[in-house]
Amino acid sequence: MKENLIADKTYDFAIKIVLLSKKLCAQNEYVLSRQILKSGTSIGANVEEAIGGISKKDFRAKMSISYKEAKETNYWLRILKDTNYIEIEEFNYLNDEITSILKILYEIIESSKE
Repeated sequence: MKENLIADKTYDFAIKIVLLSKKLCAQNEYVLSRQILKSGTSIGANVEEAIGGISKKDFRAKMSISYKEAKETNYWLRILKDTNYIEIEEFNYLNDEITSILKILYEIIESSKE
């Protein structure tokens, strides 16, 4: 099977988010845990849908949703950092990952307009 950078990156990121969510639940933080779990795993799910899209318009729409979910995930990460639910090192690592994903998604969306 051919590698797909964004599919692989978003899948790996989703795994990290699931593990983060489990950690937050162990700290009895369920609301923020659910929010970041939903948005953080939705990024890759929408990428997969885009890959299976039936048209270029469908592809762009799903990639755009992935981009928006990534932006939302970035927001929740900042909230978790600023409320001391995650350490700065963990935030920096996950923030670097989501920033990379956002850049790739943006380039994909822009290039699919041509």
